[in-house]
Amino acid sequence: MSNIDGAEQIIDLPSSTELQGYLKAKTYNSGFPQAHDTYNALSAASDGRIYYVLSSDQIAVGGKMYVYDPATDTTELLADLTEICGEEKLNCIPQGKSHTRFYECNGKLYFSTHVGFYELIDGMDRLPVNPPAGYGLYPGGHILSYDLKTKKFEDLALLPHGEGMVSMTMDCERAHIYGITWPKGNFVHYDVHKNTLHDMGQISANGEGGTPGSDFRSLCRSLLVDPNTGIVYFSTSEGDIFSYHPNQQEIVKLEDVNLRLDYFGKYDPTRPGSMGYNWRKIFWYKPENAAYGVHGNSGYLFRFQPGSSSLEIVRRITSELSMKSGLFDQFSYGYLGFQLGHDNETIYYLTGGPIYVNGKRVAGVESIAKGAARGLENLHLITYNIPEKKYKDHGPIFYLNGDRPTYVNSIAIGLDGAVYSLARITENEHTRTDLIKIENPFS
Repeated sequence: MSNIDGAEQIIDLPSSTELQGYLKAKTYNSGFPQAHDTYNALSAASDGRIYYVLSSDQIAVGGKMYVYDPATDTTELLADLTEICGEEKLNCIPQGKSHTRFYECNGKLYFSTHVGFYELIDGMDRLPVNPPAGYGLYPGGHILSYDLKTKKFEDLALLPHGEGMVSMTMDCERAHIYGITWPKGNFVHYDVHKNTLHDMGQISANGEGGTPGSDFRSLCRSLLVDPNTGIVYFSTSEGDIFSYHPNQQEIVKLEDVNLRLDYFGKYDPTRPGSMGYNWRKIFWYKPENAAYGVHGNSGYLFRFQPGSSSLEIVRRITSELSMKSGLFDQFSYGYLGFQLGHDNETIYYLTGGPIYVNGKRVAGVESIAKGAARGLENLHLITYNIPEKKYKDHGPIFYLNGDRPTYVNSIAIGLDGAVYSLARITENEHTRTDLIKIENPFS
């Protein structure tokens, strides 16, 4: 038996039906037994190596950055996040995680840090206001860089209001970084060349620091840069889309397009437990001067063209079993493992699929007080070729011992076509989060 956010689930080895057409995943041990669930913080760099952060939810342990080298099939610890930020002697709540991909620009990787240790207040994980004895409050997240050649880190900026960075993107051509802080949801703009940080204020009520039923709003986890204009776009849980114009430093609501679509479902944006009408992940697709995104809970792929304010449904890209069931996946936020491959035309998506025991679908709980997992499900790899409009469910993914990867919210595609992610791994009755490598689905 396993407890997933309060939902007790039967965990059996995969059935013979599930093992038809499945993918194998190799697990790695980076040497960090306290590693907790990681979101987004995984990327392939131009040197062919895979960079990732393993998170910590412990008060005395910070998150750690690693690199995996496919040539030697080994992992290496690069640094502790709290130490990179120069806070190892402050006795404050540590830099527990990174919540963003790595963005490569002029030979450096840019990323940011986030809080990993929370305080349970009114049944929700909150930014601590009553730290444990002997510890100070969280000092705020940092924007950082890592030089791929010199292997040197640089601490570029401290985020305002003692908040972490829950989402970030980078305009690599102009060297501008944009992000949304957590929990209150301030939009920030950092100019790398000028070394200036602009705080544009809160963008969605009181964010995830608000009161459920009132000013609570789930915050957008993925920002979009139009490389032609440098304009940044983000969504809100109400389904509105906003643009930020860096030259004017102005946030503008798009009046003629939104995400309040029937296909996405119906949501109360003042309630936690889902991302509401927010898009879950989005990226720019240069051949069409448009963006492709996914709505998390429903799993619908959509195409957004900012210039014409056009947003249209492409198709549902959940697993085949999810589509047959007609139900949403168990991870109510939707999955962040959504990225364009190196061929610049194939979308890779790690998403959920229902588990069947004795022919009966394993159901999750109806509602959750915190977190996003309503129950256990398989992990599937989906690919969608944009020009060919070709969808393929490559089947469920299992470790070599038959276990299922869970809490998967990151993806990176290696130069050899292997798919990487960060997932929970149980060995010797101990569970940690660590790197996994999935065989090339097209090999």
